[in-house]
Amino acid sequence: MIAITIEPGSSDSPRLEDRAEPEPAPGELLVEVVAVGICGTDHEIIEGDFGYPPPGQDRLILGHEAVARVISAPEGSRFAVDDVVAPIVRRPDPVPCPNCAIGEWDMCQNGRFVEAGIRGLDGYATERLALPEAFVVPVVAGTGALGVLIEPASVVAKAWEHILHIGARAVWEPRTALVTGAGPIGLLAALFALDHCDQVHVLDRVADGTKPALVSELGATYHHDGSTSIDERFDVVIECTGDSKLMMEAPERTRPNGIVCLAGVADEGSSAAAGFARDMVLGNRTMFGTVNANRRHYVEAARVLAGADRSWLDRMIDRRVPIDRWQDAYRREPDAVKTVIEFLPPGSPSAAS
Repeated sequence: MIAITIEPGSSDSPRLEDRAEPEPAPGELLVEVVAVGICGTDHEIIEGDFGYPPPGQDRLILGHEAVARVISAPEGSRFAVDDVVAPIVRRPDPVPCPNCAIGEWDMCQNGRFVEAGIRGLDGYATERLALPEAFVVPVVAGTGALGVLIEPASVVAKAWEHILHIGARAVWEPRTALVTGAGPIGLLAALFALDHCDQVHVLDRVADGTKPALVSELGATYHHDGSTSIDERFDVVIECTGDSKLMMEAPERTRPNGIVCLAGVADEGSSAAAGFARDMVLGNRTMFGTVNANRRHYVEAARVLAGADRSWLDRMIDRRVPIDRWQDAYRREPDAVKTVIEFLPPGSPSAAS
């Protein structure tokens, strides 16, 4: 069985290697991977900036955004053979902390959690997996490779859950939202924002191409000429670029009682702004920062994506790379929106499920 692995801490060490076939434990599903998505975290791990292998191992299987098909399920399972599923990234710590003990593992307090393909747990960029049922959510049949969007969408679902909870501290009816960044998280943030706001604006650097078209088709307003050209103030600002300058400017873009959500992780740097922004996001802090998600956010993400326009989602995934050309998938393409590696041929029955 093949898998894409990396040596965390070493730059440019990914390789395709053979791994043993998984042996499901009681209560685990055996699945075959249809596709895995690639995001900035994967690039950080490849560049040696982040990532931790499982205990006792030197290498880590990459991939935390995935969609898979069930090959076998234990007796009494809520899943059946051929069901399409999306695995959850984070697993609670074994102690557990108070939040992990009640299923809020995305808000872990002691930092002993693990994350598939990122921290202490092999990821999903492999042909087959054994997955505990508790960390799998169903994907609507017919979604196919689009199921890789459930993981990034779960982050946005969590963001909106927190936004609405914070807003409930007073009489607050959000009508306008600004999303900075039109990458996958930004586009999904705009999609979710239109469920709650009458007007949604999206700011990005590019002047034409796929991103402006996707924003326009959603019914949102696209801007590319800088935040200084936007005179309006917003009830909600969701910052998805990781640009520390935009993060620091975000409160100025809000109305009284406005809410700022930081969903992008700032690059490591010496500036106080970069350190502040990174700490906000990775610590789930209030301004507020959000990272990762738990089961109910995945379920909400799957619900919203199931109701979204299929062709619009399909155009978000504008680079589909077969597994035999996996190295091409990790080459950065500035104009690309979303890249996925397809482990199963698009025309195969499993990939179309």
